[in-house]
Amino acid sequence: MKLLVAIVQDADVNALVEELTEKKYRLTRLSSTGGFLKSGNTTLLIGVEDNMLDDALGIIEHNCKQREITTSLLTVTMPGDAFIPYPLEVKVGGATVFVLDVDQFVRI
Repeated sequence: MKLLVAIVQDADVNALVEELTEKKYRLTRLSSTGGFLKSGNTTLLIGVEDNMLDDALGIIEHNCKQREITTSLLTVTMPGDAFIPYPLEVKVGGATVFVLDVDQFVRI
């Protein structure tokens, strides 16, 4: 058995959770925040049997697509000066997935 820890952007998570639950995957949904853009993410904990790993990863890949956004990076030219917004193209979306071996699984 494997535990998938999938970090997904909030814009992608609803469709992903819907498809995973339709296909009878059990999951736990946790709110999280990204470090760089400080944007909302969701971390999903998904337990899967070894033979279902590729299917689960395929569902995640199908629902979580990368896209580019423009955001402002604030810079200061000199101490005491005002912040100057600097436009920056950043790729967002997709998913980061950690696949962990599960030694024991107990449902009580």
